[in-house]
Amino acid sequence: MYKNLKLGLKLNLLLAIILLLLVITMGFILSRVLQNYAEQEIVNRASMLMATMNSIRNYTSTQVNPELSARLETEQIFLPQTVPAYSAREVFENLRSQEQYSQFFYKEATLNPTNVRDKADQFEAEIIQSFRNSSIEQQQGFRSIPGGKIFYIAHPLKVEKESCLRCHSIPNLAPASLVASYGSDNGFGWKLNEIVGAQIISVPSSQVINAAKKLRNLVISKVLIFLLLASILLNLFLKLTITEPLKKMSDASKQLSLGNMETEFEQKTNDEIGILAASLNRLKVSLKMAMEMLENQ
Repeated sequence: MYKNLKLGLKLNLLLAIILLLLVITMGFILSRVLQNYAEQEIVNRASMLMATMNSIRNYTSTQVNPELSARLETEQIFLPQTVPAYSAREVFENLRSQEQYSQFFYKEATLNPTNVRDKADQFEAEIIQSFRNSSIEQQQGFRSIPGGKIFYIAHPLKVEKESCLRCHSIPNLAPASLVASYGSDNGFGWKLNEIVGAQIISVPSSQVINAAKKLRNLVISKVLIFLLLASILLNLFLKLTITEPLKKMSDASKQLSLGNMETEFEQKTNDEIGILAASLNRLKVSLKMAMEMLENQ
């Protein structure tokens, strides 16, 4: 069947196969490249937010806590503003009130927290245990939630200052307002240099990944259009320079075989097609001379 196809159709089939392989290869490469780009963009977002929360924690610890710590013994209700984790959480919740950040999450997940809202779930508890069992300083990856996939970055929370044990060693040493507000059952028994939790920031991955997919599809569609135009131009070039001249030579050869010695093979170029036309013209002249010699004999 392939042998019976015309030259133009064979060339088009070859171009179609090359085009298909090129699009598949390009799609695969672009998917990998843009996927890596999307993940790096998500990591950058999460890292920036993590650095911001740590700055808030440091500010609370060095600027706010010293000003309010004396009131912890006199106030009837505990002042959570003295706690770095509280400040970071409140600032982040205010950030989440904006629509573009509504799917972002921040939590200082703790195995034994003073405030139950900081209690680690099973997934977060596994992260904390991994920090306790190794020396890694960061863990990241994707986590599935009912709303889709989110990307998270986690850092270990370690008791690095003696001042932290004031509120978390034993209830008798804790500020009276803390015990009055939260009770004496949770948030105690911490030890110096112990990893008690994990600082976790989660950002939605769907937005960035979908944007990367749209960019991939846009690039592939543009390249596909360009390749189709190139294919059309190539077909036009082949038709004008190869297939049409060959067809005319074929028709002229047929006329010559029927005895029409006035047939002329057009030679418009000096390329291979032109050289072939010149050769056929010389062949025609030689054939005409041979025929005349046979008639004279």
